[in-house]
Amino acid sequence: MISDILLLIAGFILLIKGADFFVDGSASVARMLRVPGVIIGLTIVAMGTSAPELAVSISAGLSGSNEIAVSNVVGSNIFNLLVVLGVCAILKPLPTDPDIKKRDFPINIVATAAVALLAGNRVLSGQAANLRNASEAAGVLYRWNGLILVAAFVIYLLFTVNIARKNRTDEPEEEAMPVWKSVVFILGGIAGIIIGGQFVVNSAKSLALAWGMTETLVGLTIVAIGTSLPELVTSIVASCKGENGMAIGNVVGSNLFNLLLILGVSSTIHPIAITMASFVDLVMALAVTLLGFCFVCTGKRVNRVEGGIMVALYIAYTVYAIIR
Repeated sequence: MISDILLLIAGFILLIKGADFFVDGSASVARMLRVPGVIIGLTIVAMGTSAPELAVSISAGLSGSNEIAVSNVVGSNIFNLLVVLGVCAILKPLPTDPDIKKRDFPINIVATAAVALLAGNRVLSGQAANLRNASEAAGVLYRWNGLILVAAFVIYLLFTVNIARKNRTDEPEEEAMPVWKSVVFILGGIAGIIIGGQFVVNSAKSLALAWGMTETLVGLTIVAIGTSLPELVTSIVASCKGENGMAIGNVVGSNLFNLLLILGVSSTIHPIAITMASFVDLVMALAVTLLGFCFVCTGKRVNRVEGGIMVALYIAYTVYAIIR
């Protein structure tokens, strides 16, 4: 038990520090290329901070623990929208980027709805109308579903990179590390993320059995929060430095990365049976995404009251997940 807890802590440390180094190195390269902050948030920073989720979900998929793979993604997305945006807004009202509002947030809503439709194919087709047990399969993410999700992510990434090319700034480089140091940070960060992901999955599975918890609950709480800490720290720092586009872009980009690439790769490796509980969580994630979009659209910024509502909703959701 103690060794599993220590292994879990060590895994989280490696995940967080690995992601930190990866983001620093990648952001430095982006600054050399003179890419706007919001694009950095949507791409490099989002992928860097979501690398822990990728490592954990792929490791879980390879070991057959698909419940952790799905619940980790869903739990992380809910955490990103409610806690990361909520805490940033509480600390400092968060101005919203027009491009995020008009383009990327709607894409996030469509992606979440599409994954929910694919994941709940048995329920939505009437094949599982009489499901009563939350552990019963509400649907399956097949390999062809995974390939579609990965293809959608590639298209979105190419679309975003094309926008970045059209919006390159002529400002001089700022605080960019030497190329060799950026490469070291990126490679070292990836190594820490991969090793940390293995530690987290193995120890979380052992603790779930020891405490009588389901893998879904572990993924929704311990693993999801732990792997989302890089998004939280990065967005808070970006917001405090006035990089609001990067702060919100990190959340939106990370959620798209989780839904399209991580679930896509995981289900391509091995088809994922979606439990009724996980399907309900996906529907909740869609509702939370719509709520976040409403807050972004209601004014020119997400204010402290809206941030407080988000955090309170996450606490209520966590209590529900534990009771369930």
